[in-house]
Amino acid sequence: MMKQFITTLLACLLTSMASADENKNANGKKSQHPNIVVILADDQGWGDVSHNGNTNLKTPNIDSLVKEGVRFNRFYVGAVCAPTRAAFLTGRYHARTGTTGVSTGQERLNSDEYTIAQVFKSAGYATGAFGKWHNGTQYPNHPNARGFQEYYGFTSGHWGHYFSPMLDHNGTFVKGNGYITDDLTDKAISFIEKQTQSGKPFFTYIPYCTPHSPMQVPDRFWDRFSDKKLEMHHRDPQKEKSDHLRAALAMCENVDWNVGRVLKKLKKLGIAENTIVIYFSDNGPNGFRWNGDMKGRKGSLDEGGVRSPFVIRWPGHLPAGHQVDKIAGAIDLLPTLTDLAGIPRPEPKPIDGVSLKPLMMNQGDAWHERMIFSSLRQRVSLRTEQYRLSDKGQLFDMLKDPGQRKDIAKQKPKVTAKLKKATSDWKTSVWPNGYPDDPRPFLIGYGGCHTTQLPVRDAKSYGKIKRSSRHPNCSYFFNWTNTEDRITWNAEVVEAGDYEAILYYTCPQADLGATVELSFNGSQIQGKVTEAHDPPLQGEAQDRAVRSESFVKDFRPMSLGKITLAKGNGQLTLHALDVPGSQVMDFRLLILNRIK
Repeated sequence: MMKQFITTLLACLLTSMASADENKNANGKKSQHPNIVVILADDQGWGDVSHNGNTNLKTPNIDSLVKEGVRFNRFYVGAVCAPTRAAFLTGRYHARTGTTGVSTGQERLNSDEYTIAQVFKSAGYATGAFGKWHNGTQYPNHPNARGFQEYYGFTSGHWGHYFSPMLDHNGTFVKGNGYITDDLTDKAISFIEKQTQSGKPFFTYIPYCTPHSPMQVPDRFWDRFSDKKLEMHHRDPQKEKSDHLRAALAMCENVDWNVGRVLKKLKKLGIAENTIVIYFSDNGPNGFRWNGDMKGRKGSLDEGGVRSPFVIRWPGHLPAGHQVDKIAGAIDLLPTLTDLAGIPRPEPKPIDGVSLKPLMMNQGDAWHERMIFSSLRQRVSLRTEQYRLSDKGQLFDMLKDPGQRKDIAKQKPKVTAKLKKATSDWKTSVWPNGYPDDPRPFLIGYGGCHTTQLPVRDAKSYGKIKRSSRHPNCSYFFNWTNTEDRITWNAEVVEAGDYEAILYYTCPQADLGATVELSFNGSQIQGKVTEAHDPPLQGEAQDRAVRSESFVKDFRPMSLGKITLAKGNGQLTLHALDVPGSQVMDFRLLILNRIK
């Protein structure tokens, strides 16, 4: 008996010592709260990791998180990119936040939303985001305005080139360094190193932009898949596109390699035991490939479109190798992380998520049955522990029929009616006045910000002007050939004052000389295109599969000079006063820098 007592006492002392040490960084400085690293893949499906059974690729570093952490087998995100990010950032269904789509301003959060970065920043954390933001470009939605002190990446929904592209560093454009996923990881690691030296806890968000198209990946990853025989295929294998599929798998292995770099750095710095690491993706796969026989892919509200891999690791605090089969989702991450970190959770608005800590600690006996709603614009699908009600009103028993092959709505009328009523009630709570249009203007000078970016993505064109792709996110305007053509932004000047207007353009020598005018509510400024800049398009040489997005090129900034803007709403308009050549310019971006 005494021996058992001494053994127990010794174990308690060792645990206490470990607990005291786990909050120290490499310099022995104490950190009151655990560090947080959240890694988000882009367009990686549930089946695009080897721990979910895919033998076509290997993801050992992500798999190591499963062995050392807690894995959720039924974790739900949005059907497309921006909605998932909005849900993660706010703990609220994206439909409540103003985020309704992926481009032309629909990806923005409403100005009164409160993000997870703001929560952790207010608790004393250093906050950094490195990657694809996709929740707005202008203040109040730029990452720096949403609680991230350090930002490096791009704010758009996708980027047209992944090798040393133009990127945003705290609101200033810089040139990237090498393959984008590797570069983002480099910057995130540098941030982690810096905060570890300072002794300050950090919240590091790494939203990668792969395996989202364009399908570009370094040779050493592509070479493993270019001629590889694939054993596992989509449930409708005839729909697969070989080059796209192979590139996606190669990009997933590159993501895994970079996850490994982050994990190795945490270990080397001696902070792995005091760092919570999360890994998940933002929607279903961006193509037809093996996904566990699930129905649907990216853009679908069926299981395959909204189910994501998810794992969380916190050595010594969360049970290693534990698996959770209860449904959960991106809306749960804000309350979960604040609960685990032991920090207060200000809630200017009620959240939809719940803390998953009881499930992680295998203490979910009293867990209440819940429903998780997935929506894309006006379409809504509902998931319970057993059933999925599709956006078309079909009912599927997900325990007996995980592939959604048999609609049982007629056989289960009471269940169907109950879930349809729940869906109707949810729609009413989210859209009390019906599904809204999005009349929100793009804000200029919000919060006294110095720089407002107004890309072509957010603009409308009139006349003969054409967009370089049907996907607005990383596009530019061309075929601007006469004075009747217009480019406009629905804008609101929040802070009146003088602004320097800068255009990002290209123009060959033969077409120099056009005069352009920028105007807003009676104020205008004019400038002439006097310097030739005609670089080639980039991207095709690095593509592993045919793209639908725009190619890109090196656009040059040109200052139009100073324009005085008064407060108010209106159409910010760019047009040409004369066109001496065959065109005005190819146009990519307008920047307004506040002078006073």
